[in-house]
Amino acid sequence: MAQPYNHKEIEEKWRKEWAKNPVNVDDGKKPKYYCLDMFPYPSGNGLHVGHWRGYVISDVWSRYKMLNGGHYIIHPMGWDAFGLPAENYAIKMGVHPAKSTQQNVDNIKEQIDQIAALYDWDMEVNTTDPDFYKWTQWIFVKMFKEGLAYQKEMPINWCPSCKTGLANEEVVNGQCERCSSEVTKKNLKQWMLRITKYADRLLEDLDKLDWPEKVKKMQGEWIGRSYGAEVDFKVDGSDDAITVYTTRPDTLYGATFMVLAPEHALAAKLATPENKAAVDKYIQDASNKSNVDRLQDKEKTGVFTGSYAINPLSGEKTPIWLSDYVLADYGTGAIMCVPAHDDRDFEFATKFQIPIVQVIAKDGKEIENMTEAYTEAAGTMINSGDWNGMESSVLKQEAPAFIEKLGFGHKTTNYKLRDWVFSRQRYWGEPIPIIHCPKCGCVPVPEEQLPLLLPEVESYQPTGTGESPLAGIDEWVNTTCPVCGEASKRETNTMPQWAGSSWYFLRYVDSKNKEELVSKEKAEKYLPVDMYIGGVEHAVLHLLYSRFYTKFLCDIGVIDFDEPFIKLFNQGMITGKNGIKMSKSKGNVVSPDGLVNDYGCDSLRLYELFVGPPELDSEWDDRGIDGVYRFMTRFWNLVTNNKDKNVEATKEMLKVRNKMIADISHRLENFSLNTVVSGFMEYNNKMLDIAKKDGIDKDTLKTAVILLAPFAPHISEELWRQLGENGSVFHQVWPIADASAMVEEEKEIAVQVNGKTKLVISVATDITKDAAIAAGKEALGAKLEGEIVKEIYVPGKIVNLVVKNK
Repeated sequence: MAQPYNHKEIEEKWRKEWAKNPVNVDDGKKPKYYCLDMFPYPSGNGLHVGHWRGYVISDVWSRYKMLNGGHYIIHPMGWDAFGLPAENYAIKMGVHPAKSTQQNVDNIKEQIDQIAALYDWDMEVNTTDPDFYKWTQWIFVKMFKEGLAYQKEMPINWCPSCKTGLANEEVVNGQCERCSSEVTKKNLKQWMLRITKYADRLLEDLDKLDWPEKVKKMQGEWIGRSYGAEVDFKVDGSDDAITVYTTRPDTLYGATFMVLAPEHALAAKLATPENKAAVDKYIQDASNKSNVDRLQDKEKTGVFTGSYAINPLSGEKTPIWLSDYVLADYGTGAIMCVPAHDDRDFEFATKFQIPIVQVIAKDGKEIENMTEAYTEAAGTMINSGDWNGMESSVLKQEAPAFIEKLGFGHKTTNYKLRDWVFSRQRYWGEPIPIIHCPKCGCVPVPEEQLPLLLPEVESYQPTGTGESPLAGIDEWVNTTCPVCGEASKRETNTMPQWAGSSWYFLRYVDSKNKEELVSKEKAEKYLPVDMYIGGVEHAVLHLLYSRFYTKFLCDIGVIDFDEPFIKLFNQGMITGKNGIKMSKSKGNVVSPDGLVNDYGCDSLRLYELFVGPPELDSEWDDRGIDGVYRFMTRFWNLVTNNKDKNVEATKEMLKVRNKMIADISHRLENFSLNTVVSGFMEYNNKMLDIAKKDGIDKDTLKTAVILLAPFAPHISEELWRQLGENGSVFHQVWPIADASAMVEEEKEIAVQVNGKTKLVISVATDITKDAAIAAGKEALGAKLEGEIVKEIYVPGKIVNLVVKNK
């Protein structure tokens, strides 16, 4: 009698063995495969079953690549430990962030070890390690020297709870992404990164990425390149002019009003005496709203300045309004409004009773008493002077040239992408390596003096004044200029948490290098990342920033590639009941610890994949793991009960074996991991049915063990040895299906009488028509009554006998 399946004993045994004899070793001969998880922020709450999903997916893929292609797997892990989440947790717990972060790292590292993933801890990085952030600062210095890092006074998104500035990407529905507080505005001098310089490359290079189309679309829309014209409108009775950006210069005759952002340089100046109080109040109110909140689809607000501009084509006076749906940092901060052909402008014009002039008409016919904007933007030009009768789509392309010729504008390209607000008014981040000298201005800390260490402080709470807590540490702030020796001050803002995560994947492969960010030799050998796995919530922020950093580092010769991640997979979220995101505050967190104890790591790994398609969100239900554990036990019994029977492989066994190889391989390659697990269960049942006769051959059992190995490594390694093999199962070769062994010799066909199926028979796949009809008649026997007037055979499908009753 075979020993029963004991997951605790087996898993403990192989963890110890793998610790002594790792299965993934770089011998310098194997081709590399770099599979990477998005590294975690070390939360104080530890890991729940939702975190396991991504880590299991990446480990399954890594182990599969070991077997299929004989790769050396680069599969590192590290910690995204700087930034707001870690600092807020430390403040909440009353523990210094350096201490709380390390405690959290130690705890999560223990939990990650339960997954039995192929992580190479010798490559481990931590963004708070001075040996790591030395290079984060070095990149900033290089960007500063290249003109990509600069300071600018500007209204920024301000979270009054976190007491820091936020990038546009960190504001969701007008709220702070981290704490959900309403975001306001604050004027601060900020460090910016000129990511806009890379806008075209970031957009165009999306085409060469093997990424989900959804993610590429999101990035493309965020960059938001559009083509149009800048047009100058002279202010009536003034020497001033207002430049607007429009993607529809063909509709210029229909511009019946203008709207400026409340922050526009001319906004307050344009207010006439009788409108000044209302204009000033509107400007003040708008300054307290976030950009995202202002752009939300809601009722439009605005104030008339009392001034007019002159439409450069029609010569008509055009009223100038202010509205907070126009942003100062998009285009020119001013727009011409064509209410007949834009929903937003139509709503605004209707509310404030501004004239609406249609300039594009379908079939050249004007709409009487418009109740909504005609937004198809296709048709014949009307009410447009010399442009009347032209096709609008043609004019759209030609209008910029006409405008340039007439001297009041020019063709231009615009982007939604804004430069990256890079400074934070917090303590727990990389110090920005800049010295402010009264003579020399902004001077970078010399590269040989990096890292500029974050000073140890007792009080690290945010000040709320717009200054970082570092500003109060005189002995750290006061320094001398490295250029002229004059008394100077250090920059006291810190970098955002995105700084380290924008390049960390490069450091893993050379994490101990004291002289370079990464050596050219190792970069050429091990980079870039072949497969990157993580949540779709990082589609714009982290992935866009990483692409920007990679392109910059390529441009300055640090690396020789300009895209960081060749292939990307976004896993869905594991949620609590009713699809609610797991969180400690909601009380719906499911810890993996008890499940590992009761069912084993292998069973939990399989169940994480079995709950649903890996790219979609799935609701967690503990009860389902019982079925997976039963499969594990049945598979264990199949192998252990048949391993010593020395059964010769039959055609049926060969067919099942090769079909199993083909199905599992196809599903795995297509990342249909939930159907891989169901496939294991399906083929296990088939093998058990075969084994009931006289057993099953050992090669089929070995094949099944190899196929299961990436998913359930412990039981697979144990069964491989029980099958008489000495080396690790992970040093084997992924099997290839033999198509000839899968050919069906027989096929089931329906036998019908007068079109109604009476029974189903098995016949040879190459059976002739006469033989098939004869077999059908024989099978019907006494059921066949009457005179056969017609015999029909549809090859491989049906025999149909048309019968006439006597």
